Amino acid sequence: MAVEDSDILSDLDAVIRSRWDADPDASYVAGLLADGPGTIARKMGEEAIEAVVAGLDEDREALINEVADLWFHSMVLLAARGASSHAVRAELARRFGLSGLEEKAGREDQSSSR
Repeated sequence: MAVEDSDILSDLDAVIRSRWDADPDASYVAGLLADGPGTIARKMGEEAIEAVVAGLDEDREALINEVADLWFHSMVLLAARGASSHAVRAELARRFGLSGLEEKAGREDQSSSR
């Protein structure tokens, strides 16, 4: 089934949410959610390393596939922690138009004031 990419992240959020009550033996996502955030974070780390390796190679398709795996596992971790891609998109929207240096300085100011 081909899915339009216009709101694929919202669609994927919904699928992930629907797996909370699914049988972990019948659903990969349900199995990850049942194993908990630690397992999901480790899987996300594995996918991040694979994306880095693919980025160092000259295989564009491998890079795309590995980043898709990384995004997917990131979304599962977000769900496990009660968040979704909407929160990440809102944060990106908040940062839009700021220089990277300004945004980073703002985060450093917030962490030093705590």
